[in-house]
Amino acid sequence: MSMKDRHFLLCLVMLWPFGYALGEEQEGWDMLMDAGKSSLLVIDVQENLAPVVAEPRLVLRHCGLLLRAAARLAVPVTISEQYPKGLGPTMGELLALAPQGAVVEKMHFSSAAEPAILSRLQGFSRPQVVVAGMEAHVCVLQTCLGLKSLGFDVFVVADSCSSRKQANHDLAMARLAAAGVAVVSTEMVVFEWLEVAGTPSFKDLIQLVK
Repeated sequence: MSMKDRHFLLCLVMLWPFGYALGEEQEGWDMLMDAGKSSLLVIDVQENLAPVVAEPRLVLRHCGLLLRAAARLAVPVTISEQYPKGLGPTMGELLALAPQGAVVEKMHFSSAAEPAILSRLQGFSRPQVVVAGMEAHVCVLQTCLGLKSLGFDVFVVADSCSSRKQANHDLAMARLAAAGVAVVSTEMVVFEWLEVAGTPSFKDLIQLVK
């Protein structure tokens, strides 16, 4: 598939959850991400996994931007670690940005099936969950579908996710879109959380986006 074709497919994927592709309206769906209604979930960006996925440095940079934006805008954060004895801890550059107590170990592929993580997300009392991490077709996919089934509004950040094979990432994004999960980009998250230009938060974060 050519790059042009992939970009076209991604546009369709992003539009599908909002009903544009099917000409339907989504009932009860907050169309925009709201910092006051969101929490951020970063999945399994770990030392023995991150180096082998596609474009790991890009994913790390984007996840770092999301964590910085969350900190600046008071968005609560959860960082999952899948079996850290085998996959290692969260990458150090992200761990340095993690709020105290944000890292939670898991064994289930789906964070929605891990009691400690689900309890944390529910405890935030925020209906929107913005999801990033790896691998897109395993833990990210299962987490997003699980959270959606539990009534959360789920936004998966396509360019902050990765898999070992790009094809698996692309299939995961398409499947999530078809299931009604909103597929978004890192910059969409940041600018929708910001809402308005000219604020101190905008001036801080725009330097990281450039």
